[in-house]
Amino acid sequence: MAHDYHLDIPLQLRWGDMDPNNHVNNVQFARLFEETRVRSFADWWPTRPADLSMLVARQDIEFSASLEYTPAPICARSCVSRVGTSSFVMALRLFDDHEVLCASAETTMVVVDPDTGRPRPIPPDMREVLEYHLGEPIRFHARRSMTGA
Repeated sequence: MAHDYHLDIPLQLRWGDMDPNNHVNNVQFARLFEETRVRSFADWWPTRPADLSMLVARQDIEFSASLEYTPAPICARSCVSRVGTSSFVMALRLFDDHEVLCASAETTMVVVDPDTGRPRPIPPDMREVLEYHLGEPIRFHARRSMTGA
């Protein structure tokens, strides 16, 4: 059951995020999405349990508009789009200072046992928090076949 939840997080770009094409380098989007995840977790779990370990298992990013440097904050939007047995998917979006969607990402996080590094079931209290933060999933555009390349 999806809710209409999302968390808006203001992020500040750095001049060093730019590339020679005068827009934010695609590599920096991974850093911006990482910051979004970290700040989302801090908001959702102000006192995160010491034995809670998570790893990024997958991250897909789709770029939809150029993001140019601005001294004004940009907006990162996050929610949980799916909760599984030992993993969950975060839906992340970055908007420029004019509220234009520039990139979307889905990040699969796996809860792991800190001693073994192996996946473990999501604890019930964590599952409750994740399900509370369910929101709109990312709808990536279909890939076109690259034949004859």
